[in-house]
Amino acid sequence: MEWEDGKVRCRWANPKNEKYLRYHDEEWGVPVYDDHKLFEMLVLESFQAGLSWECVLNKQEAFRLAFDGFDLEKVCAYGEEKIEELYKNKEIIRNRLKIRAAINNARIFREIQKEYGSFSTYLWHWTENKVIYENDVVSSPLSDRVSKDLKKRGMKFVGTVIIYSYMQAVGVIYSHEKGCFLEHGKIVSEHR
Repeated sequence: MEWEDGKVRCRWANPKNEKYLRYHDEEWGVPVYDDHKLFEMLVLESFQAGLSWECVLNKQEAFRLAFDGFDLEKVCAYGEEKIEELYKNKEIIRNRLKIRAAINNARIFREIQKEYGSFSTYLWHWTENKVIYENDVVSSPLSDRVSKDLKKRGMKFVGTVIIYSYMQAVGVIYSHEKGCFLEHGKIVSEHR
C-alpha cells in the first residue's frame, strides 16, 4: 500500500480514516502508566468484543461524554437509571451486557488499585515492567494469565483476545508489523 506521507504502516491502519492513522502513529503501543487512561482503554476494549477497533475508536468521544470522562468513581456509582440512559444513547455501542460489564469492571478496577496501589502496577507487574515485543498473534500465554486473573476477580468481557488487544493498545505488548515505520519500537513512554 502506498501512503500519502511515504510512511509504511501496519496493514490494519485505514488510510482513509485520519483519526485511526493518528491512533496508529501516536498512541497504539505507547506504554501507558496512567490509571485514568488504562481504565478508559479497558472499557473501550471490552466494547470492541465482536466488533472492530476502528468502530470503537470512531465513537471514543461519544463514550467519553456518556461515561463522564471515564471518571472511575462516577462509573462505579452508576445505577439502573444511568444504565438505561447509556442503553438509549445512540452515539455509543448500545449493548446492555457490555454496559453492565463496564460498571462491574470499574468496581473491580478500583479494588485492584487498592490492592496494588494502582492498576498500572498490577498490569505492568505481569511483565516485570518490561515491554514485550511480538506480533502476528491475537493471544499469548501472558494474555491467558492476565485474562484468567481478571475473570477470577469478577471482570467480564476480558477474554484472552480482548486482553491481548488491550495490552497492545497500552504498550505492554509492542506489535507494530514488519515494515511499519514504527516496527523497531520508537516508544515514547508516558510518565513513570
